Amino acid sequence: MVRLRVHSMALLLLKGLFLASVVAAELLHSRLLAESNASTTSTQKHAKEYCSMYGICAYRSDGKALNCPNSTSAVKPDALLSSKIQSLCPTLSGNVCCTSSQFDTLHGQVQQAVPFLVGCPACLRNFLNIFCELACSPNQSLFINVTSIAKVKWFTFLGRRAEPGSLGSPYSMRFQSMSSPASGMEPMNVSVYSCGDTSLGCSCGDCPSSPVCSQLEPPAPHEKGSCSVKIGTLKVKCVELSLAIIYVILVLSFFVWGYCQRIQRRRIASAQVKLMKVDDDSVHHSRNKHEEATHPIQAVEENPHFLRKLKLPLVQGYISCFYRQYGYFVARHPIRVLSLSILVTLLLCLGLIRFKVETRPEKLWVSHGSKAAEEKRYFDSHLAPFYRIEQLILATTPSSSGIIQSIVTDKNIQLLFEIQKKVDSLQVNYSGTTVSLTDICLKPLGKNCATQSVLQYFQMDAQKYRDSGVDHAFYCFQHYTSAQTCLSAFQGPVDPSTILGGFRANNYSEATTFVVTYPVRNAADTTGTENDKAVLWEKAFINLVKEELVTLVSSHNLSLSFSSESSVQEELKRESAADAITILISYLVMFAYISVTLGDAPQLSSCIVSSKVLLGLSGVVVVMLSVLGSIGFFSALGVKSTLIIMEVIPFLVLAVGVDNMCILVHAVKRQRKELPMEERLSNALVEVGPSITLASLSEVLAFAVGSIISMPACRVFSMFAALAVLLDFILQITAFTALIVLDFSRAEDHRIDCFPCIKLHSNSGSNKDSNLREPGLLERYMNEIHAPLLNHMVVKIIILIVFIGFSFASIALCSRIQPGLEQQIVLPRDSYLQGYFNAVADYLKVGPPLYFVVKNYNYSLGAQDTNKLCSISQCNSNSLLNEIAKAALTPESSYIAKPAASWLDDFLVWISPEAFGCCRKFTNGSYCPPDDQASHCAFMKCLLIYPPCCPSGSGSCGISGACKDCTTCFLNSELARGRPSTAQFKEKLPWFLNALPSSDCAKGGRGAYSNSVDLEGYENGIIQASEFRTYHTPLNKQVDYVNSMRAAKKFASVVSDSLKIEVFPYSVFYIFFEQYLNIWKTALINICIALGTVFIVCLVITSSLWISTIIVLVLAMIVLDIMGVMALLGIQLNAVSVVNLVMSVGIAVEFCVHITHAFVSSHGDKAERMREALRTMGASVFSGITLTKLVGVIVLRFARSEIFVVYYFQMYLALVLIGFLHGLVFLPVVLSICGPPSRHKVVELSQPSTSTASSS
Repeated sequence: MVRLRVHSMALLLLKGLFLASVVAAELLHSRLLAESNASTTSTQKHAKEYCSMYGICAYRSDGKALNCPNSTSAVKPDALLSSKIQSLCPTLSGNVCCTSSQFDTLHGQVQQAVPFLVGCPACLRNFLNIFCELACSPNQSLFINVTSIAKVKWFTFLGRRAEPGSLGSPYSMRFQSMSSPASGMEPMNVSVYSCGDTSLGCSCGDCPSSPVCSQLEPPAPHEKGSCSVKIGTLKVKCVELSLAIIYVILVLSFFVWGYCQRIQRRRIASAQVKLMKVDDDSVHHSRNKHEEATHPIQAVEENPHFLRKLKLPLVQGYISCFYRQYGYFVARHPIRVLSLSILVTLLLCLGLIRFKVETRPEKLWVSHGSKAAEEKRYFDSHLAPFYRIEQLILATTPSSSGIIQSIVTDKNIQLLFEIQKKVDSLQVNYSGTTVSLTDICLKPLGKNCATQSVLQYFQMDAQKYRDSGVDHAFYCFQHYTSAQTCLSAFQGPVDPSTILGGFRANNYSEATTFVVTYPVRNAADTTGTENDKAVLWEKAFINLVKEELVTLVSSHNLSLSFSSESSVQEELKRESAADAITILISYLVMFAYISVTLGDAPQLSSCIVSSKVLLGLSGVVVVMLSVLGSIGFFSALGVKSTLIIMEVIPFLVLAVGVDNMCILVHAVKRQRKELPMEERLSNALVEVGPSITLASLSEVLAFAVGSIISMPACRVFSMFAALAVLLDFILQITAFTALIVLDFSRAEDHRIDCFPCIKLHSNSGSNKDSNLREPGLLERYMNEIHAPLLNHMVVKIIILIVFIGFSFASIALCSRIQPGLEQQIVLPRDSYLQGYFNAVADYLKVGPPLYFVVKNYNYSLGAQDTNKLCSISQCNSNSLLNEIAKAALTPESSYIAKPAASWLDDFLVWISPEAFGCCRKFTNGSYCPPDDQASHCAFMKCLLIYPPCCPSGSGSCGISGACKDCTTCFLNSELARGRPSTAQFKEKLPWFLNALPSSDCAKGGRGAYSNSVDLEGYENGIIQASEFRTYHTPLNKQVDYVNSMRAAKKFASVVSDSLKIEVFPYSVFYIFFEQYLNIWKTALINICIALGTVFIVCLVITSSLWISTIIVLVLAMIVLDIMGVMALLGIQLNAVSVVNLVMSVGIAVEFCVHITHAFVSSHGDKAERMREALRTMGASVFSGITLTKLVGVIVLRFARSEIFVVYYFQMYLALVLIGFLHGLVFLPVVLSICGPPSRHKVVELSQPSTSTASSS
């Protein structure tokens, strides 16, 4: 026997007549021997020109014909039958073993399979040859032996007989590879054509071993593009190895530097000892010289002829001059300044009249000018918007022993029918009309909804389920495309992979999950009201599930997850209300802290006067006014706000504003109390005003940088935040300074805090003591412990090694930060969508639909553009559909799950003369439907789809009616190598798209391809848009979504360049994930711009490249360390985190600029100036900046939504701690080592003007 190689198996018969197997062999001949089992009815003769069966004796209960066992000579057919046989079976000539009725039965059976095989001529010819030989071969008795009569099925390579009404053949057959010589039988000898035969060329999808296909290179593996070095068993990335080497070199350099410093100090100490051995005069003279060299400021202070002067840069000098004059003005006119500043802010708040909130996700998270958004608009306008999805996921729960049972049981399917009944009966009232699921659902083929459920195998009919039972579901899992009884109520096949989950490979019977999907019609929604009916029903649907279905499902020991199209948007709205209390508590905690830290800590008896509760409350009001003014200004311009603006910006501005409040109040407190209020406020503003200005401008510009981010939500957030911080700064130096004057005047007048109208009796003794301000505990710690500790050489080296090491580690960790924003994080923790998204990731075995959209397909070029797209016979080996099929072979890198469904392939097959049951026409040239649709004339007339196939007035007709006169649309000679001409294409494409699929022709395009082709203007020879549908592989993580989109876009780009045809991929999630394709580039550009902005501001104000460089380097280290923490905590890179990183540049400025300003404004050597900077500003930075942010951030830990915990608690906490450590530990060490020189200069009192111009 000749060994056969099976290339593919097609399960085809929609009416249960047979199973088709497509066989291709490397050799041209094969032999087949079949024997049927039963009791012998007659003696059979096994010889050439003898039959085993002839004629039809009876019909089964399901209407299938049963042949007569008749050992008779082959019969010469008449001319008509002979021509019919030749048209289908060209290998049979002369006598045959079948009657005209038998041949008609054969013809009706094979025509159901032909449309699936036309694309591969060799496969089609092999298929027809086998069936023709079995049915009509004149030598039938040589390879078929009828030994009994029984109600068994005919042809099946599986050797199984199906019951009446089920899929399969009416005979049970046993195939033998050889026969006994005594039997007189021999194997059937029929030609088998190789699919690689160039004369009968098959597509690469049908025949991968074709010579053309085998020459193609396999799909390139996914390239990660990362360099790595293997050291023993350890594999290290090149970047990490390089950083490690550089870090080791730096550590060694620090140790060498420390050693050199130690030697130098010993030499200096030794030189001082030698000086003591000199005579007293020389020693005294040398000592004076040395002191003047090493301590010039001290020498100046002891010499009345010299004066110490703080020489400021030009810009900073003008700022200090402004603040000095401004301080006097505010102290003299506090009410005027306060009233005017509040009035201007209230005018800005008038814009709140036009306040609106944007909640639509596509308006928040899709960039203006987004390519994905443009492609979505193109898809929606030319084809059809992707339908809305309402979904239920029922899953089994593990037993006490941990075993998970299959969900496909009688009890669970009955539960599904009960659930479906409740969903079908759900109704809502919309403007006086009743809306139910049937009013809004997707109906591709008529009046039935395209619900995706296992119940569709029973046509959503509980009675049909009771008649057939759960076994029918198992049967349909394997025959969902072929068995008529498995077709859905909307007459389409239902893929079990879309309605089941939790199974391995294709073992659907072990599924642990039912997935019920309700597709609902969607509109482009340009007005915002087109989907209102669907949204209203969706809300009622969610309520039904929560109130009834969850309890019902739980009673069956199952879990239920659910979602609707509008669920995310509704849950985001609920999130805002859920976290309102948390944010309010955060404000109250920060307010309480402000009140405590701004006040003094004297005796308990005087705390009611010295406390600053009213001043702290006023400061909070100032912050809120700045926020409202920012929102009002942009609302007046028509810019919509977002929920995140209302939740985060008040907290952010409060955290930033409190810093300046504390610094201003502490600066005023440091002044000598015997000075008048005007002098104290003026000196305080001169002391801290430049650094506050520098920090505030840096924050404003850093926040404003975020406005160049293309994502609307982040851009608007950055705009609102920048203006709010700017207004807050302006109100702080106006309204809040006026409030400081009023509050200090109240305290000095012994009036009670919060009740300034009540005045206490003054105590002269206590008043005198109060004028003597003692340093606070924090200030003493900075001066006596913290600064001396940092000045120790060993401590300096350790700090440098640790901080630089963490920055290097952060650079290495940055590569582990994944792009994306997990949907669970955005939602409240108690949201029902949390369980739904987990269920999708755990159970679903198919990913989102993927469409490859072809623009401007020019079918008027004949086969040129057509062959670039199709995948059947004569198509290019590198065509779009062939490339998709090849990409599906490597789903791990392409993220394409299966070959695409092609309207073009099916259309070419549908018009093919070989598919004689599909494209047919009447003698008058009008469309003729398939025979099995001829009995539904009334239905066709009602739909106005087809011209009548029956005489006027008749209700129905069969094949003997008017449809008997139908012929195929074309002959082979009328097509150019199987391709239609422009006129033929133009005429028959609408026929195809309106043709209902049926048993006789499953290739009808109605339903499957109704929205796959844009027919507008197609008469000109160009189809503007058409799509080819496939699926992504299951996408469980955000990085999977990003990588799948990147892979699809890269694939489409390569194919477009290769075929010179514009192709783009589209999936419903692309519009939201496009931002992540270049999120790293966006993040780095914005961070660099923010750092550059701070550098320029520092350079302009300080006029020192030295100072600006140190500040920016420390800021860069802070940002790097935050990114390292992001990698350790698994925080993803997205628009929210990018905005946080950009804003961290501005916020971190406060930890650096005040210390640096105090350092350059102090006198002495670097160690002394570092100590003085920590003494004067260290306490303010710690209490006024670090602790104020810390107490507000900690409250966010208890927020109900995960996004607050991850992106505002964790990231802001990291910013506060890292900024504090760099500002009060690392920066002082750097300044003590390589800090800029002091601004103080020694001026000789030779000119009187010098003393008057001097300043402290």
